Amino acid sequence: MAKTATRQAYGQALAEFGADERIVVLDADLSKSTYTVTFKNSYPERHFNMGIAEANMIASACGMATCGKIAFASTFAIFASERACEQIRNSACYPKLNVKVCATHAGISVGEDGASHQCVEDLAIMRALPNLTVVQPCDGPSTRACIKAVIETEGPFYVRLGRLAVDDVYDADNTPFQIGKGNVLQNGGDVTLIATGLMVQEALSAADTLKTEGINARVIDMHTIKPIDRDLIIAASKETGAIVTAEEHNIIGGLGGAVAEVLSTSAPCRLGMVGVQDKFGKSGKPAELLKEYGLTAGDIAAKARELIAYK
Repeated sequence: MAKTATRQAYGQALAEFGADERIVVLDADLSKSTYTVTFKNSYPERHFNMGIAEANMIASACGMATCGKIAFASTFAIFASERACEQIRNSACYPKLNVKVCATHAGISVGEDGASHQCVEDLAIMRALPNLTVVQPCDGPSTRACIKAVIETEGPFYVRLGRLAVDDVYDADNTPFQIGKGNVLQNGGDVTLIATGLMVQEALSAADTLKTEGINARVIDMHTIKPIDRDLIIAASKETGAIVTAEEHNIIGGLGGAVAEVLSTSAPCRLGMVGVQDKFGKSGKPAELLKEYGLTAGDIAAKARELIAYK
């Protein structure tokens, strides 16, 4: 099974689709970390290092978008979503420009970089911005499919990417990715596990554990956080009666919050959220941090058992 970081797959996808001369790529002096250097090596005339000036990078991307370009702007998630938030809001989202903010190093799996670089609040911030589509692929193949869909879809995007290499979930030759539609990876009628990003792999592992206990879990890759797949969530609620969300993000305002909004207004059921419990991160090895913050397959399985006990 291949193991690739979504940030690396992003750079590879940019280079693959870069023959489209509408595509320009901007970076905030982090091109080796965000892997936009892969695009730069093939198309140096359309790659722009804007320096450590994230707000200016987004504003420049917006200017290029007004000239018919598909503008990709990349930096770490903490800087994209917070240092340049005003520019994303007013310069990209308000006029609905074709700007694709692709933010790497999201979540706590950034590891040793610590709390200052571990962004666990970006989904909450970005999904509150009107006109902005928010997506998070879970592996290499889905990242490629995601970037292809982002190029083909007009309007502003926030694409959340990770630093850590993760196992492939999808077949590289057959990766479904429709914006606004989650993917059912495994069927089950006892409980539904809705995950995004690297937590998809953990949810699949949790489902395997639960199956040995006679519990059949439905697993959904909710790669689009906004607009979220309401129909899929409502069906899961009605058919399984219990839902666990799993995300490498604060439980406030992210995937769990988005699912809760759907359930509370359309199809109430038992809901449990696996995520960062409203805390900052800290320095450590990625695997140790995921365990420390309760973001493992074991944590998902435990939450599922807890909900099933109430059914």
